[in-house]
Amino acid sequence: MAILGLQGIRGGVGTTSVTAALGWALQLLGESVLMIDASPDNMLRLSFNVEFTHSAGWARALLDNKEWRDAGQRYTSNLDLLPFGQLAAGERENIYALHDRLVPIAAALQALKSQGHYRWILLDLPADFTPLTRELLDQCDHTLTVVKPDTNCHVRLHQQALPSGTNLLINDLRIGSQLQDDLYQVWLQSQPRLLSTVIHRDEAMVECLAAKQPLGEYRSDSLAAEEILTLANWCLLHCAGSDRIAHDRNIEHEL
Repeated sequence: MAILGLQGIRGGVGTTSVTAALGWALQLLGESVLMIDASPDNMLRLSFNVEFTHSAGWARALLDNKEWRDAGQRYTSNLDLLPFGQLAAGERENIYALHDRLVPIAAALQALKSQGHYRWILLDLPADFTPLTRELLDQCDHTLTVVKPDTNCHVRLHQQALPSGTNLLINDLRIGSQLQDDLYQVWLQSQPRLLSTVIHRDEAMVECLAAKQPLGEYRSDSLAAEEILTLANWCLLHCAGSDRIAHDRNIEHEL
């Protein structure tokens, strides 16, 4: 199994929507997936028909000295969700002070990995540098850094530290934008970890959150959904590694 972390190079690049869409695509391919919201914004749940007023989550449980596993939710037979939970205003303002109470989730990730119940654990990581985020990044087997082809992200690629070995995923590439096309061509030449798969601007990606569904469930025929499915197949090929090969060989042997 693999723990895959998705993190925007900054806020507002669509990381949460991409994470939700990728989880849906992986389960369509027959993979068992656990999606964990690691962001205090607690937005991932809204793509999976969880009520806006639902405040439970793994972080809320840890802070209230409750069992974090009870916050899990099942969406399909192959897809489970673990929201972050709602923080009070004072807790959000002092997120650094909560580190010691929230960091047990890192050990929980390794326990989940060793149990092998899920083929994938996807982490929706915030675009920050808090100790908790760094701790969770250390638990990831692979990471994807989500970027938009704009000047803000271009500057950050040159002055901001990225997770070691991360791959860059372009989201919201707009056909007909000269600036975006120019930046994309520059990145093709200068960013060796840039994925060949890109996600184009698609209104379905914007609309699916309003429908409280992941992209592929809301509009499986959309361009972005097809590109996310391509990304999921890339993950199977490049992120599952020898564990996937051994798993497939065992199946063939049993047959």
